[in-house]
Amino acid sequence: MFTIGDFARYGQVSVRMLRHYDALGLLRPAHVDPATGYRFYHATQLARLNRIIALKGLGFTLGQVAGLLDEQVSGERMRGMLQLRHAEVQARIAAETDRLRQVEARLRLIESEGHMAVADVVLKEVAAQRVAELTAVAASWEQEDIGPVIGPLYQDLCERMDRAGVTGVAPGVAWYEEVPNSGGKVVVHATVPVDRPLGTDDAGFTVVDLKPLEKAATIVHHGAMSDMLPAEQALAAWIEQNGYRPMGYPREVNLECPPGEFDRWVTELQQQVC
Repeated sequence: MFTIGDFARYGQVSVRMLRHYDALGLLRPAHVDPATGYRFYHATQLARLNRIIALKGLGFTLGQVAGLLDEQVSGERMRGMLQLRHAEVQARIAAETDRLRQVEARLRLIESEGHMAVADVVLKEVAAQRVAELTAVAASWEQEDIGPVIGPLYQDLCERMDRAGVTGVAPGVAWYEEVPNSGGKVVVHATVPVDRPLGTDDAGFTVVDLKPLEKAATIVHHGAMSDMLPAEQALAAWIEQNGYRPMGYPREVNLECPPGEFDRWVTELQQQVC
């Protein structure tokens, strides 16, 4: 048998923690000297200690750990819990990273106040297009609400088009419209131009005509969609400086979008104006 100090060292935990687990009934010593009160442990108890530490690391409370230990959770089940926890952590990291990128974009705008370039804005006419379309609703126009909707929506649309043997004939166009009386909810339209009869919907998507824009103020953004704010605000400055008013939300034309290389994306913003 091992003293509590030796057992703590082999288990890579503190003596204080072992005493706490003893008090909670999670890990009782194999033997307690009645004269001295010293605690002693068997090496086989390291297996139970490992489970306690692993379950704690997965986010369970000690009360929940006790119940799971009583259920004799298998290593295979714990591996599944770990994979789920890993996915949750990765999603949280991605969300925090995206939030920091948005803060950085705001700081760049603050630093460039009074020096915003609007020379790259072009006023042009945008022709009508026949597109395959899927729609979904986002909670707001904010990037953290739009991003989780538009990405999966395009993936779903492309998969349905592949199954139907339909090929896009031009870059995809995302456009948006506010849901009336919804507190700011937005309908997200993911579209890809196609050569297909109007109204086709047997493949799980709808073919519609995207209306033309008689006057569109346009600007091209190079980089990730989450870094588009400077281009959007440059566009807004140009519209005001030139005496126009925006109509609705700008369209996003995906000129180049290499998979996984978001910093190499090229997107044209098309804001209808009057």
